[in-house]
Amino acid sequence: MPSDEEVPAELRDVAGERRALLNLTYRLLGSVTDAEDAIQETYVRWYKLSPRQRDDIDSPLGWMLKTAGRICLDMLGSARARRERYVGEWLPEPLPGPDRWTSQRSSADLTDPADQVTMDESVSMALLLVLDTLTPAERVSFVLHDVFQYRFGEIAEIVGRSTGACRQLASSARHRIHAARTDATARRPPTELVTTFKSAWESGNFGDLLRMLDPEATAITDSGGLVTAAPEPITGPHAVAQFLLEVFDRQPDLVLEHTSVNGEPGLVARSGTTAAVLAVISFTVHNDRIDRIWVVRNPEKLRQWK
Repeated sequence: MPSDEEVPAELRDVAGERRALLNLTYRLLGSVTDAEDAIQETYVRWYKLSPRQRDDIDSPLGWMLKTAGRICLDMLGSARARRERYVGEWLPEPLPGPDRWTSQRSSADLTDPADQVTMDESVSMALLLVLDTLTPAERVSFVLHDVFQYRFGEIAEIVGRSTGACRQLASSARHRIHAARTDATARRPPTELVTTFKSAWESGNFGDLLRMLDPEATAITDSGGLVTAAPEPITGPHAVAQFLLEVFDRQPDLVLEHTSVNGEPGLVARSGTTAAVLAVISFTVHNDRIDRIWVVRNPEKLRQWK
């Protein structure tokens, strides 16, 4: 990757804008594809302004972030309708770590931003799934205030509600997120636990898998109807362990690799024959046992993983 000194200033500015916009839009939408669509629309609206209008804007990035927030608010509303037509279970689009993204991109791709998303708890799969249960206005208010430290007066301009209403929306979202965390009392999986789980799965040891799964263990697979997958959540440690072993029965050349999924330890499953990415797998842990396994198989959500 070229150093900052080797990159023209105007390209650094564009990359910085896209980085900030993606950090916002991915958290609001849970999809790199949708996030980049929102960014593109933001730039379209910027360049539709006259030169004089653009000159009158004190902070172009601030204007873009507010505009992107409004665009995401609209997209979240339409996403609910699309979700009703989605085939099978829906999961957020998993985000690879910087090493995987940059290894798949040429150094000339200065504005490809997926390696620039700040990896923190606000992009964990567990939180993104809770955020998806919120109303669009709750999600935007919470993310803008609690993650990006926007003032409620600024959020009101984006959401089109009063300052007090936005404060209440963020508070409602915060309580629901806290309740979800308290109910699950789940945490990110330690790397060593994922390593042990991977070994047990590869060896086909049903007993070892069973011992590593929480009594409330659940596995969810997202295929979008484009590849084969379990159409409903699989619940209970015995059913989950059996499901995992059957994966190798159907795909005996499967290769599992350690990876980072949204900043947390996970696995990527490849075909041993073609090296194609078949699934990205992430986890949460409860009382030192795996209680959630999320398997993204929808190929449209795996474009960043090639």
